[in-house]
Amino acid sequence: MNYKFNKETIRDKILACWIGKNIGGTVGGPFEGQTEMQDIPGFTTAKGEPLPNDDLDLQIAWLMTIDRSGARGLDANELAHSWMMFVTPHWNEYGVAHKNLKMGLLPPLSGEFDNKLWRNSNGAWIRTEIWACLAPGFPNVAAKYAIMDASVDHGLGEGTYAAIFTAAMESIAFFENDMRLLIETALSYIPAQCMLANSVRLVLEEYDKGTPYRETREKVVELNEKLGWFQAPGNVAFAVIGLIYGEGDFKNSVIYTVNCGDDTDCTAGTVGAVLGIMNGTAGIPDDWKEYIGDKINQICINPQYINYVPKTCTDFTDRVIDYICDILRVNRVTAELTDGETVYDREEAFKVLEGYSEDYYTRSKYSYDITRPAYITARVEFDDEPIAKIGEELKFKVKFQQLFIYGEPIEGYVNITMPEGWSATYRKAVHIAKPRDIMSVSMPYQDYSITSDLEVTVVPGENISAVNKLYVNVELNTSPIPFVVPVTIVG
Repeated sequence: MNYKFNKETIRDKILACWIGKNIGGTVGGPFEGQTEMQDIPGFTTAKGEPLPNDDLDLQIAWLMTIDRSGARGLDANELAHSWMMFVTPHWNEYGVAHKNLKMGLLPPLSGEFDNKLWRNSNGAWIRTEIWACLAPGFPNVAAKYAIMDASVDHGLGEGTYAAIFTAAMESIAFFENDMRLLIETALSYIPAQCMLANSVRLVLEEYDKGTPYRETREKVVELNEKLGWFQAPGNVAFAVIGLIYGEGDFKNSVIYTVNCGDDTDCTAGTVGAVLGIMNGTAGIPDDWKEYIGDKINQICINPQYINYVPKTCTDFTDRVIDYICDILRVNRVTAELTDGETVYDREEAFKVLEGYSEDYYTRSKYSYDITRPAYITARVEFDDEPIAKIGEELKFKVKFQQLFIYGEPIEGYVNITMPEGWSATYRKAVHIAKPRDIMSVSMPYQDYSITSDLEVTVVPGENISAVNKLYVNVELNTSPIPFVVPVTIVG
């Protein structure tokens, strides 16, 4: 199917997304971290000066990543590289990700290792709008990139489930005006019994009972007591309180959300963005649009690159629009932005990459993918944290997969280099099977049901450093360039 989007309609919704994000973040910012219910009037900051917000800044960093990698080269490892280049904060999960990436741990391992405290926190779901705006009406595509993004600093925890939920919700909001249906549809993209899903369903159930939103907020806090504050399940539920109890009123939705407390700039920012996408700029009250203005104030972007970032919501919108068709094309969707009528089939759009996220619910959380060269990928999987101990065996698998059909399977010769005094047992040859039918439009971009596994048993010697590097070198019969898979084991 050839999808067509009216360019002005899509542009207006994306612009409203960023304005709504700025409004929510600025209204909520002064109350961030409050553990008690609030009773706010609205804006409490200076007119025309939106508060700087990492929620928005990191999405600008992702735009800069696409500028560098292009749509086809965009993956979790490229986003990880951008963490090192563009993102300056080292607090909470951001700091854990920086530390792990510097050691050579790639996502989702970078978000899992030594991250028990923050893997379920808020850093990922608050930055998902860009994926929805790049895949309007294609929730599986938005979720695919949200997973790549979230896995950098949240691994495969509740923080990543939250990112999948919000990205799907925001993508669907481009063509869905029923808030209840929007939320319930987004729930179908995450595991039914995760804490995030339980928290959101609690809000919907209490709303149906006629429970006042303040009482519902207390029930959410009680449900999430063990996780505590600044964690994704409770905060996403606070955003849903604003969306469902606000009943379409932009100001009430934002204010109810901020009144719930906790990570208020994030929760209200997401509410403002969702309503912006759903209703466009006409759905944002004129006095609040005038008060916030068009400016974006940065706080998290590396100053070396400050001249390359958008300074206004309008500029950010126009730069995102330039990549929509490219992103969809990479995911086998033919689309164009036109001045004419929108041509969109919800049922068919929802089938694109259907089931993509399910792989992430079953894979080892101590794993990562190497996605170069483009026609072969490798997934490294540990059963547990990759920590070396003298003389103790450590096992991992390398799962090779073809992305394009060749006339015959790919053969390779394997050699592993490792620190002095270490030993490894592994098969010296690898046979990489070809996919069933890579040309099928229904087949995910990466299908790890068709892999060729290399099992490796490593025995560290006495020479164990803080960071230990192994390299799985594969000489391929189809390429003059060796395929090198780096493996980091922590001392």
